[in-house]
Amino acid sequence: MNVRLLPARPPAAAIDPIVRVLASLGIGPAALTTAGLIGNVFAAALIVDGSLLAGGFVLLLASALDMLDGALARATGSASRFGAMFDSVLDRFSEAVVLFGIAWYAIESGNREQALLAFAAVVGSLMVSYVRARAEGLNLQLRDGIFTRAERVVLTGAMLILGYVTIGLWILATLSLFTAFQRLWIASRMLLAADAPPRPMRVSAPKTAKPEPRR
Repeated sequence: MNVRLLPARPPAAAIDPIVRVLASLGIGPAALTTAGLIGNVFAAALIVDGSLLAGGFVLLLASALDMLDGALARATGSASRFGAMFDSVLDRFSEAVVLFGIAWYAIESGNREQALLAFAAVVGSLMVSYVRARAEGLNLQLRDGIFTRAERVVLTGAMLILGYVTIGLWILATLSLFTAFQRLWIASRMLLAADAPPRPMRVSAPKTAKPEPRR
């Protein structure tokens, strides 16, 4: 059973009106994905400059575009394998560049703990995505995981806005690494079950007819 802290997709009632407006303006899903990356780079620059509050808001705004590009692709009939790959790769860059900005800010501030936690969070977030990609390359559908991209983005934005960076990084790093191992465990069980040799069928001895009693 897949346990998620946030829904995999936002409610259609909330995003459909926005998607219709974007489609009417001729904006494509690839443009939204690219704009999301640019926004996250800007957020990282704000964080490096010490503007954590502004960086958190820009991060959430830029990452919200990630919730729209897939819906826009489906609504306009432009969904493709290229689009899925482009979106996934830029999402990884977006997440990594923000955590890089946090690590840079921590190093400049002399906070070694935050810098190390930001590095651990980068490793965890990338491994969560890698395990899923490797599993799908082996023809497994793997969407399980308690702390996926949506949860990580919300937590990162909240910790920057509220100022609880160290606590937020501890949670982010711990749950990201946990989710990576959670997915590895789930995928391993699925693969071992699929590759297990079939059990030999038991051949039961033929039953001998009981002699009828003499009357």
